[in-house]
Amino acid sequence: MSDERPKAASLSHYAVLVALALVCLGPILLMAMTSLKVQADIFASPSFWFFAPTLQNYRAVLVEDSFGRFLGNSLIVASVSTVLTLVAGAMAAYAIVRFRFRGRAVVSWATLLLRSVPLAVLAVPVFGIWEQFGLLNSLWGLILLYTAVNLPFTIWVLYGFIAQIPHELEEAALIDGCGPLRVFFAVVLPLLRPGLAAAAIFTFRIAWNEFILALVLTNRATRTLPVAASLYITDVGIEWGKLMALGVLIALPPLVVTLVAARQIIAGLTAGAVKG
Repeated sequence: MSDERPKAASLSHYAVLVALALVCLGPILLMAMTSLKVQADIFASPSFWFFAPTLQNYRAVLVEDSFGRFLGNSLIVASVSTVLTLVAGAMAAYAIVRFRFRGRAVVSWATLLLRSVPLAVLAVPVFGIWEQFGLLNSLWGLILLYTAVNLPFTIWVLYGFIAQIPHELEEAALIDGCGPLRVFFAVVLPLLRPGLAAAAIFTFRIAWNEFILALVLTNRATRTLPVAASLYITDVGIEWGKLMALGVLIALPPLVVTLVAARQIIAGLTAGAVKG
C-alpha cells in the first residue's frame, strides 16, 4: 500500500502537468493550423482538422508584404535595447551592491516598483515627451524606452549574482593596479554570465513582442513585427490566414531561443537568489 500511494500521486502530478501543457499548446496549435489554411477553410467547421495545407499565407507575408523591413526594425530595436539594458543594468546593480550611499534602499525599492507599472500607462506621457525631443516615430525612441522598461528586471536579476561575488577578488585586482572600471569589466562582468544570459533572453523577448508602445510611437517606416500584424485587421474584415502566419513567424525566434537556453534561464534565475 505504501508503494501505491506515491505512484498514484506521481501519476496525478504528471496528469496535471500534461493537462496544463495541452492548455498552453492549444492556442499555438490553432495558430499554426490556421496559418496553413486558405480563407475559405478557416470558418468551415467540417474541415477544421482535415484540410489541404497551403503555404499561400506565408508566401504573401514574406514576399508580397514588407516583412523584411518590419523584421529589420524588430531586430534592431530588440538587439540594441538588450545590449544597452545589460550594460546599464549590470553597472547599476554593481553600484547598489558595492557602494554605500544615502538613499540606497530607496533607490533599490523604487527600481523594483517601477517594473510594476503597466506599459500601457506610459504610452501617452512618453508620446508627448518623445515628440518634444524629436524621438517620435524613430527606432531610437523605442530602443531608449525598452531599455528603461527592462532595466529594473535586469538590475534585480544581477543583484544576487554580484552579492555572491567575493569582495576579495576585486580588492586583489585593485592592489594589482586595476582601476574601478577595469575591475568591473575584467573581474566582475565575466562572473555574471549566467545572470546576463537569463536577463538578455527575457529583455529581448519583451522588446520583440511588445505591441502597445510600438503602436503609439512608430509610423510606417519604423513599425515592428507586432504592429505590422495589426495591419491585417481592416475595415472589410480580418485576414486570419496572414495574421496567423505572421504570428507564427513572430513567435518562432523567442520560442527557439527559450527552448535552447532553458537550462541557462533556470540557472540564471535561481543561482543569483540570495537570502537576506
